[in-house]
Amino acid sequence: ALKGRDTFCRKSTQSIRQRGTWVRKMQWLCNQTNQPRYAWLRELGLQEENPGVYNGRWGGSGEVVTTYCPANNEPIARVRQASLEDYEETVKKAKEAWKVWADVPAPKRGEIVRQIGDALRQKIKVLGSLVSLEMGKIFVEGVGEVQEYVDVCDYAVGLSRMIGGPILPSERPGHALIEQWNPVGLVGIITAFNFPVAVYGWNSAIAMICGNACIWKGAPTTSLISVAVTKIIAKVLEDNKVPGAICSLACGGAEIGTAMARDERMDLLSFTGSTKVGKQVALMVQERFGRSLLELGGNNAIIVFEDADLNLVIPSTLFAAVGTAGQRCTTARRLFLHESIHDEVVAKLAKAYAQVRIGDPWDSDTLYGPLHTKEAVKMYLDAVEQAKQQGGSVVCGGKVISRPGNYVEPTIVTGLPHNAPIVHTETFAPILYVLKFKAEEEVFTWNNEVKQGLSSSIFTKDLGRIFRWLGYSSDYFSIFLKHSIAVFHVSCGEKHTGGGRESGSDSWKLYMRRSTCTINYSKDLPLAQGIKFQ
Repeated sequence: ALKGRDTFCRKSTQSIRQRGTWVRKMQWLCNQTNQPRYAWLRELGLQEENPGVYNGRWGGSGEVVTTYCPANNEPIARVRQASLEDYEETVKKAKEAWKVWADVPAPKRGEIVRQIGDALRQKIKVLGSLVSLEMGKIFVEGVGEVQEYVDVCDYAVGLSRMIGGPILPSERPGHALIEQWNPVGLVGIITAFNFPVAVYGWNSAIAMICGNACIWKGAPTTSLISVAVTKIIAKVLEDNKVPGAICSLACGGAEIGTAMARDERMDLLSFTGSTKVGKQVALMVQERFGRSLLELGGNNAIIVFEDADLNLVIPSTLFAAVGTAGQRCTTARRLFLHESIHDEVVAKLAKAYAQVRIGDPWDSDTLYGPLHTKEAVKMYLDAVEQAKQQGGSVVCGGKVISRPGNYVEPTIVTGLPHNAPIVHTETFAPILYVLKFKAEEEVFTWNNEVKQGLSSSIFTKDLGRIFRWLGYSSDYFSIFLKHSIAVFHVSCGEKHTGGGRESGSDSWKLYMRRSTCTINYSKDLPLAQGIKFQ
């Protein structure tokens, strides 16, 4: 049912700005939403033109943006973005909704989050199809991404009955100390194109059970996904007779993102995106002494020692480097191979690359889809050229695939030194730099020398080496032992990857503020430091 979507209307939307309004030159715009084979888009409530603002009601008065399918660069539908006036109204409504939501007991908040998970589960295939259509990742990954949101909802339900502070012993007789956790208030969530559903889910599910209201700004190029997910959530909130503005949406670009970063009413801002933009966001938030949670770039490495099981190394590396067309923050970009196995692994890996099935994302046989935009293709070609200029040899790939859409060949580059500038540059594309090493100490140092600190993986049977790696030898946030690094995990990172935590044991604390309450249940009033005024 998901095959055959490569026949799209050849008309393209053209808009020009004229006297503050958007005038469409082509009145007969044809896109997927009005073709019978794409009737499934209407199951998600999507139309030819969609409002991109939700704060209890749908609206939007900003620019109209057309989103495109990366598999053929044909238009899908249009979304009217938020204006600054829309944003201002949405913040006010979200703040009012928070007062209602914070008064709801945490277990009851968890019950509503559970219902959101169930609603997503019911739409998992059609929503996964939309992720494939608009983002470009293969269908099974699109469904898997929605499943991540469902899983976090399930996790949040249990957490809603467990969060709380301890009663602490006091050095004063007749006194008790209680840690009280309260919601921070309004959580802004800015997500990237590569995980347009899951990252919002990681943040919103936990933020909601903690008693916060949320405002979401997704990537403009995946605005339809943001609208579709919000429609599912809004229905659950409305059915439970709680304000829809608890989960507000403000589609938009840099203007809305900047407003969120600078807004003192935004009690926590979670940003997922590039290190360059993340640094700008962090500075804007810090300038107002605000809180931020940053999940930025990753220049992730796999280290393979001479005793490694290559039957595990090859498939793990293949998925880590090629999955999602190299557009995961956890994508493997550096492969360190011991010199004794270097040539063997490269040969086997090149053979595995040649067998990767490339095709339409929604085809169940496809394992590798397109890059998200034409700009990403240009970045890929630039990186390949830089690698050659810096002494690298392209073992396989390195070219654009001759077919409609943003398809490029998954690429392996050898012969570069560990400190080559391009090796230290994160390129959001399927390019793997294979580097040769001799000794444990040097490869551990090389692994850590890049500025990012997201995830890394090691393949070895030496137990001592494993524990040396688990200690201070690694300055990465997520460490995998004999496992692919491109898997769902506790996210965020170290160094230029950002900071904070999405999911995991105590991630909920970021979405709350802690107060310590001192209770005197005695009849005496001892003063600090033994001071007596009488």
